[in-house]
Amino acid sequence: MASGAQTGTITTDIPARLDRMPWARWHWMIVIGLGTVWILDGLEVTIVGSMSAAIKPEGTGLGMSSSDIGLAGAIYVAGACIGALFFGQLTDRFGRKKLFMITLGVYLLGTVLTAFSMNPLWYFACRFVTGTGIGGEYAAINSAIDELIPAKYRGRVDVAINGSFWIGAAGGSLLTVLLLNEALIDPAYGWRIAFALGAVLAFGILFVRKSVPESPRWLFIHGREDEAEKIVADIERTVRDDTGHELPKVDDSITIRQRTTIGLTLIARTVFTLYPRRTTLCFALFVGQAFLYNAFFFTYGDTLTTFLGVGQSGWYLAVFAASNFAGALLLSPLFDKVGRVPMITGTYVLSGLLLGVAGFLLGSFSAVTLTIAGAIIFFIASAGASAAYLTASEIFPMETRALCIAFFYAIGTAAGGISGPLLFGRLIDNASASQDITGLAVGYFIGAGLMIMGGIAEAVLGVKAEGQSLENIAKPLTAEDDAGQVASNPG
Repeated sequence: MASGAQTGTITTDIPARLDRMPWARWHWMIVIGLGTVWILDGLEVTIVGSMSAAIKPEGTGLGMSSSDIGLAGAIYVAGACIGALFFGQLTDRFGRKKLFMITLGVYLLGTVLTAFSMNPLWYFACRFVTGTGIGGEYAAINSAIDELIPAKYRGRVDVAINGSFWIGAAGGSLLTVLLLNEALIDPAYGWRIAFALGAVLAFGILFVRKSVPESPRWLFIHGREDEAEKIVADIERTVRDDTGHELPKVDDSITIRQRTTIGLTLIARTVFTLYPRRTTLCFALFVGQAFLYNAFFFTYGDTLTTFLGVGQSGWYLAVFAASNFAGALLLSPLFDKVGRVPMITGTYVLSGLLLGVAGFLLGSFSAVTLTIAGAIIFFIASAGASAAYLTASEIFPMETRALCIAFFYAIGTAAGGISGPLLFGRLIDNASASQDITGLAVGYFIGAGLMIMGGIAEAVLGVKAEGQSLENIAKPLTAEDDAGQVASNPG
């Protein structure tokens, strides 16, 4: 039995009505209003990575070492983990829209304050605040997107949107080429301007989000079915006007015992008792991709400047980022057509194997060839890593969706995303004395092993979710079965 104050029992066809809609301009508004958060995250991570050389000097920067740069990356990720857990449970409790407005505001505050850093301690604190906002965004946004996008498009849209991180990464990389040009901009201000521009983009996104509605799925479960019905009717009218066609009738419905709140005890039992296989799967996927990306990308600019004689790493990072976005965009339709299990398994295992080979060949790479190798590896890895968020979002019940995303993001990222930048920062410091880049190979091998393990977990434990309604993949905790009992759907 679901915990929380019961407000009544309803039978609704809202999920079926949302899933049967054709793609229309209204869905693009959702993609732009919500999906752009990953552009901000990519911008943040890239600025830190490619501006590491500008932040290091005492006079124009903050007097930071390579280990400090790695520590700043780890603090950002730690903030994201805490923010995901804190805001994730609030998202399930108070709704998607309230939280995706609040979390963007937290990010905006953190990145503005970063631009005014006067010492490493201030910088670390601002990175933490910025991370909490981004972490909260992951939980709120993935929940809202998956609950508003029709089932047959959900896989490709989710993977492509998560991959849009790399639009921000590419933009940030090219931006730093300009801002680090000492002939144009004083080096004491270039890196500060970069963080300020991230805040400007976030402010613009706030206005777009005002038009994004609350999730009707969240509303009807929490006793606000009249609001849910009005929102869906408005969406249907907009889609009919956009497409010029009537929408087909639906026959599917679901009976829900509404609750104003869902207890954390029930949520914990859902994750660990009802769905132990899915819990294991998500943990493996998140640890693999978090270590791989945070370890490699947070410190890649430092690697290029320390070992390979690169003055400005922006152009190299832009190529790397473009390949990542291309991979997520071009491979995303296959997650709906070929299926989740074969695609996630293939992208994780293949990218892990290629990364391991790159580790063995590390000493023979130049800046150009290392970037080309990285572009090939991460073209494949990007789609799989994006699918980790899709998986956590769609295979758990509606009432727990945001907190489940937050939980796996936080646990997986804490295990892989905090340790990765710290490890690579230390490896760079240790290897810089001898200028031997092969000292970084151990980090490549760890990342390769974790990605391969994630692929194996998907092959064994993966869920065939393509084309299915969210309610069929995991019944809401408050859904009744044919006998009138609250249904459970273990697995």
